[in-house]
Amino acid sequence: MEDLTMFETIVIAIVEGLTEFLPVSSTGHMIIAQNVLGVESTEFVKAFTFIIQFGAILSVVILYWKRFFRLNRTPAPEGASFVRRLLHKYDFYWKLLVAFIPAAVLGLLCSNAIDAMLESVTVVAVMLIVGGVFMLFCDRIFNKGSEQTELTEKRAFLIGLFQCISMIPGVSRSMATIVGGMAQRLTRKAAAEFSFFLAVPTMFAATVYKLAKLFMEGGTEILRENLAALIVGNVVAFIVALLAIKFFIAFVTKYGFKAFGWYRIIVGAVILILLLSGHELTL
Repeated sequence: MEDLTMFETIVIAIVEGLTEFLPVSSTGHMIIAQNVLGVESTEFVKAFTFIIQFGAILSVVILYWKRFFRLNRTPAPEGASFVRRLLHKYDFYWKLLVAFIPAAVLGLLCSNAIDAMLESVTVVAVMLIVGGVFMLFCDRIFNKGSEQTELTEKRAFLIGLFQCISMIPGVSRSMATIVGGMAQRLTRKAAAEFSFFLAVPTMFAATVYKLAKLFMEGGTEILRENLAALIVGNVVAFIVALLAIKFFIAFVTKYGFKAFGWYRIIVGAVILILLLSGHELTL
C-alpha cells in the first residue's frame, strides 16, 4: 500500500523544492504541508522528505555546471609540496570538504539528540521566529561584504561551523550558511552561492544516511511499493528548486533578507497558533 497519493507527493515535493534553498526552513513548511494534507508521519514519509532532496541538489549541479565541475588551472605557489599542489588544483572541492566536515562530525555524534529535537514542533516554530527576527537586521550587521574577499580554508571551515547551527530544527541550513558567509565578508550573492554548493555534499550525505537506515530496518519493500512517489517527488523537487534558486539569487542580491525575516516570523506564528488552539502537529 502506498503511503502517499500522487497529489500529496507533488505538493510535498513542491514545498521541498521551494524552501530547501531559501532561508525559510524547509522543516517548518513540511510540518504545515503534511498536516494540511492530513498525511500520516510514517517511516517512509519521514524518509521521503530526505530522499527527494536528491532532486533539489541535482538542480544546483545543473544550474552551476561549469563552476561545479572545474579545476584550478592557475600555477600553484612556488615551492609548494605535492599535497599543496594537489589541493591547489582541486581547490573548490577541498574547500567544500573543509566546510562539510563540522556538520558531518556533529551529525554522527549527536544524531539521537537531533532526531529528538525534530520531534518537537514547538522548537521548529520558536526557531522560525527567532531566525526571522535576526534576519530583519542581518543586512545591517553583516554589510561589509566585498567582491575581493577570497574564500580561504579558514573561512570555509567557519561557514561549516555556522552550518552546524542548522541542526536545530527550524533554523534553516540555507540561512545559517549564508549568514556564515556574510560574517566572513563574502557578498550576499557569493555567500548564497557557496551555501548552494555546500548543500550538495551535506544533503547527499543526509539522503544516503536515511536510505541506508531504511534498508537496515527492512524497508526495501516500502521503497519498492512507493517507487513511483520517489521518482515523481525527485523530478518535481528538481524543477521547482531550479526556479527557486534563480529567483532567490536575483531577489537577495537586490533586496536583501528582510522580506524572508518577516515571512519566517509569520510561518512560525501560524504554527504556534495551531499548537495553542489544540491541533496536533507532527513531522
